[in-house]
Amino acid sequence: MSPTRHDCMRPPSILSSTTDLHSPPIPTDSIDDSKQPSSSTTATSVSGPSKLPMASTSGRTSAAPAKRPFELSAPSALDASTSEPPRQRQKLSATQKPIPKPSIPPTAQSGVPILRINAALSQVALPVRQAMVKSLYDHFVVLYDTILPTNPTIATEHALRQEEEVYKKSNKLAYRNAVISSIVTLKKRPFPDSISHPSVGTEGDLAIREESRKKRNSLRLTRAHLDSLVMSIEDMQKWGYITGVPDGIGGDRPHAEGKVMQCERCAQPYMVKRDAGVDECIFHWGRPFTKAINGERLRLYSCCSKSTSDGQGCSRGSHVFYESNPEDIHARHPFSFTSNPAPEGKSAASSSGDTALDVVALDCEMIYTTGGMRVARVSVVDGSGAEIFDELVRMDEGVEIIDYNTRFSGITQEDHSKATLSLSSIRNSLDAFINSDTIIVGHALDNDLKTLRMIHHRCIDTVVLFPHRLGAPYRRALRDLAKEHLGLTIQTGGGSVGHSSVEDSIATLDLVRHYVLNDIKPKPKPTPSSTSALSAKEGTDVVATSQSTPAL
Repeated sequence: MSPTRHDCMRPPSILSSTTDLHSPPIPTDSIDDSKQPSSSTTATSVSGPSKLPMASTSGRTSAAPAKRPFELSAPSALDASTSEPPRQRQKLSATQKPIPKPSIPPTAQSGVPILRINAALSQVALPVRQAMVKSLYDHFVVLYDTILPTNPTIATEHALRQEEEVYKKSNKLAYRNAVISSIVTLKKRPFPDSISHPSVGTEGDLAIREESRKKRNSLRLTRAHLDSLVMSIEDMQKWGYITGVPDGIGGDRPHAEGKVMQCERCAQPYMVKRDAGVDECIFHWGRPFTKAINGERLRLYSCCSKSTSDGQGCSRGSHVFYESNPEDIHARHPFSFTSNPAPEGKSAASSSGDTALDVVALDCEMIYTTGGMRVARVSVVDGSGAEIFDELVRMDEGVEIIDYNTRFSGITQEDHSKATLSLSSIRNSLDAFINSDTIIVGHALDNDLKTLRMIHHRCIDTVVLFPHRLGAPYRRALRDLAKEHLGLTIQTGGGSVGHSSVEDSIATLDLVRHYVLNDIKPKPKPTPSSTSALSAKEGTDVVATSQSTPAL
């Protein structure tokens, strides 16, 4: 007897079209109650109608196996920590908006330098090189302590360049010791007081400068080097040179005692006298210069930084005068031409010992007298820079010294008391080195020749070779040219010690050597006005007029 449909224990087919089916009962002991959510949790986690699938229809169970229900309960703390991050970008409130970083324009780097190189291409590990750069930087900061305020990036720049120089010259094993050696050398350098000081720069910079110095010092200037640089008569006249003997007897009025002259320092009229009071004149010994302060360009005096509009001076001294008219100068002491060379065909021995040189550099120091500004010291070096003449000048008969001008001349009363040669004797002595064919090199040479009462037509003036950026009649100071082109610091007295005419003449010669060695092309020659004594010899960039000179 076959079983009936209701008695059959075989599970019904899921493909059956009969709806009156039932599933076998699920054993209750096979379910882990601990993994089922509690009713309270479910109640607080589910809102709205339940979306669980219905397990039965019309009171009968489904024949399909039951699926695990979707967990709708709130995740526990452990589940929250291991859950996936949100797949959508979270919105931030207005107060949480990120603030964009301001764009900083590229500027010159200062502070500890950072190596910006490809580490894969470096033979030495980048951290090692960076540590060496920092060490170099620290020592450059110590060395440049004085000049860092005005050159804030120089220590950074030189540290990077010094490290690069060492890296290129050494290998991986010797690199560290090479840097240490550079640091030891840095410690031995003198502290610079300006950007042009010889101790400023990397080892490579110093080596280049030393090589240039050796080349410069080994060059003996000859006529072949300088003939093309000699000024024409027209140029000399434009720059204030006296190219011919002025009219008049010459030397008939050696002094101006008892006459009323205009003071060179304070521009006040006064009577010239030999026992002039040392505190009669109130003046500024420095030169006026332009400085921008709070966007305003002001004219200040270099001696005290006071405005040129202030009427009161900062120093006291004697009234002095200066003459620029050729006839007046000629009347104090006569002008004369340099001697002619020996006739051709005669030897030096048969021509009264003609030992004149091809090239000399000359510089003079001046003082104030009752006969105006007069020469007190003459220094001459030859074409190699060797000193060949350096003498103090005794004043002419009847001429009394009013002011030794020690601040600029470097000459004191004690020094000048040793002078034995008069100006005429000095001129005779110079004939042994200078004749009309000799090329004379100088800075603002027209002033030196005037005070020597010398007429000479073969001159080279560094004022013309290295013109002022504003053109004539402005002249650049010798000390500024020496700093810029030679890396030399001269005239370091600071208004208290004075100049050395020997030092100045050598610096002038070195400037011409530098000009020749570097084949500097001459710039278009500006047309100057007449200049006066000391217009560029003792000051910064100034313009002098034919009527007066800057106060000393």
